[in-house]
Formats: sequence, C-alpha cells, structure tokens
Amino acid sequence: MSDRPSPLADPHTAFDRTEGRRDIVVLGSTGSIGTQAIDLVLRHPDRFRVTALAASGGRVALLAEQAHRLKVAQVAVAREETVEELRTALEGWYGSEPLPEILAGPDAATQLAASPCHTVLNGITGSIGLAPTLAALEAGRTLALANKESLIVGGPLVKALAKPGQIIPVDSEHAALFQALAAGTRADVRKLVVTASGGPFRGRTRADLEHVTREDALAHPTWAMGPVITVNSATLVNKGLEVIEAHLLYDIPFDRIEVVVHPQSYVHSMVEFTDGSTLAQATPPDMRGPIAIGIGWPERVPDAAPAFDWSTASTWEFFPLDNEAFPSVNLARHVGELGGTAPAVFNAANEECVEAFLAGRLPFNGIMDTVTAVVTEHGRPTGGTSLTVPDVLEAETWARARARELAAKATAEARA
Repeated sequence: MSDRPSPLADPHTAFDRTEGRRDIVVLGSTGSIGTQAIDLVLRHPDRFRVTALAASGGRVALLAEQAHRLKVAQVAVAREETVEELRTALEGWYGSEPLPEILAGPDAATQLAASPCHTVLNGITGSIGLAPTLAALEAGRTLALANKESLIVGGPLVKALAKPGQIIPVDSEHAALFQALAAGTRADVRKLVVTASGGPFRGRTRADLEHVTREDALAHPTWAMGPVITVNSATLVNKGLEVIEAHLLYDIPFDRIEVVVHPQSYVHSMVEFTDGSTLAQATPPDMRGPIAIGIGWPERVPDAAPAFDWSTASTWEFFPLDNEAFPSVNLARHVGELGGTAPAVFNAANEECVEAFLAGRLPFNGIMDTVTAVVTEHGRPTGGTSLTVPDVLEAETWARARARELAAKATAEARA
C-alpha cells in the first residue's frame, strides 16, 4: 500500500493547521448536520465562527434565526421563490440592523463554497452537493464532507482536485475510520470494517419486507434523520454508499472493506491491522462528535458530544450482514468497481425510488429491485477516470427517468 497514491482523507496530514478561531461556511444549515454543527459552534465561539449559511429554502424561519444568532455575512437559498420570505424573516430578527447579503438559486451554495473561510462544511443531502464540493476544493478550503453523494457520483473529479489532507469526513463511520487509521501506517492496514445499525428491519427476511410501510421504514431505532437518509438506512443503501466512500477516501480495495451489523450504534467503524489487532472508535450515537472532527481536526473539541457512562452495564452485539434481504451493499460494491458513471446511476435511481416509496408508488422491496434493473440496463459506464460533470449529469438524468418509468410500470402491474 505504501507505493500507492495518498488517500483523500489522511489523519496524518493536516491540510491547514491555522491556529485561533476558524471561519466556517455551513452548507445545508437547516438540516440535521447543519443544525448540530451550529450548536457546536455556538458552544465554542472561541474556536469557530460561521461566516455564511446555505439551505434549500424549505425552513426559511429557521435559516433567518440562524443567520441572526451567528451574525453571518451571507445567506443563500437554492429556491429563488423563497427570497422575499427570507428577507421578511431576516427583517423580523435584524430590525434596523443591516441584513446579510442574500444569494439565491441553484448555484448559490456553490458560490458560498468558494468564499473566503477556513473550512466548508458540506451538509447538503444528495448529488446536488457535488458542485459545492468541487468549488470548495478548487478554492483551497478544508472540506468537512458530510455529503457522501458528491464523492460517490464524482469520485474521479474530487480526487483530481483534492490535495492531501484537504478532506475531513463527517459521516460517523468515516470519521471513525479516520480516527482509527491515525494509529498506524497505510501499510499496516488489513481491513476496514464499516458498522451498520441494521435499521428498523434488522433480522427480517426479504419475504418479511414485502409489505412494510412508509411508517415502518421511517422508524429508525437509533438515529434521527431526514426521510431519504432514514429509508436509505432501512434498505442499507447508505451502507453501500459508505463502502464506496471508504474506498475512495482511504484508497482501500473493495475486497478489504467489510460491513458488520451493530444494533447499538456505539462502535461507528473499525480498522483491522496486519498484526491481528482491531481498533474500534466508539461513542454514544451523536453526530456532534464527527462534526467536531470535521471542523476541528487535527485538534479535538472538548465536550463536543457525550461520553459513555462506564458505571452502567451495557451489551454490544455484532452480526453478519444478510445480503439476500439487503442486496444494496453488494450492488454498491459492483458499481464502485465499475466506476465511471455507474455510481451516479446507482445513486440517482435510488433517490427516485425512495421518493416513489415515500409517496406510496413503490413497495419497499421494489426500491432495490428497480435500482438493480436500472444499473443493469445502464451497462458499461461512461467517463472512467476521465469523468466530467456533464457525464455525471447526463447519467443521472437518464437514471432518474428510467427509474420513474420502471417504478410506474411496477405499480401498474401490481394494481392490474
């Protein structure tokens, strides 16, 4: 491993060791990652300052409140039609004070990602996070990456721009691997072990999953997340995406990345070394810990998240993954090995199928059945190592349209 290119995320290489208070741009500020990051910043004003916020525009009142509390210079919304509502909400908080600059439109977050700051926290959900990821890297910012989709769909593009140590992963699993990898050299690593909670359907067979409902899928036993991410946890698509992400971040072959089910979600991932030892990173489930690693590394943020109470008894369990009931992980390995536009097709088709499931237009098992059909039909991916943004967009557009067609066909057949 030592003669291979440097990984995108390397705990031994700090891209920017700037001391003192760090300026942070938060993309996706009204989502789960964004709100927890802001909580962390407000509790550590001596270490962090948020200079700009971006959100979709679905929670304008919250965005205005965040802007006022943080005294940011810029606020961005993706939905241009929400600008006047945002301006009114800001005026309610600021009164006679000058308002922050308002940016709007699909490229607004990308503009902020390139603005002056130390770190860009990309907490946007979905492949729309690719352009901001690329903009932050090109502008030379440290990228705290919670938007796994931008790395999945644009892996070669991200790898072409990122400098050693420039990306710090924020997903709990990859932040765990990042910390465990600090204990050894790349040549010492035998295997990465990514843990999965198993979601709400752990232990069920494929037949058991045939008639589960939207409400069943959204009842995650451990994490409080948005509906798309929660359904991805139920299908374990999120774990498949994380396997691809681990491969890209740490330059470890797919056959040396394993998924194991750990219902308690205390151990967030593990690294097995060549001497037989395994290091596990463990904390109670709380995303503020990984966020603190993302925006604070190589320093740790005191009391970022709760620690274990070792005076209380607890049991930690680990189970092998049921690939028959949850085929998403093996399919993700397949598209990851294909490379090119295949991961973008997988991700886009899944997003469409999850939307159809949430709307009641597709059964739960139909999500992966349809995604598999789209990936198979796509065949040989385009782009390869010379992948371009137009390649990704074209592949996503086709995959979304084809997924909608197949989902509609499946629904019609079920009703016939």
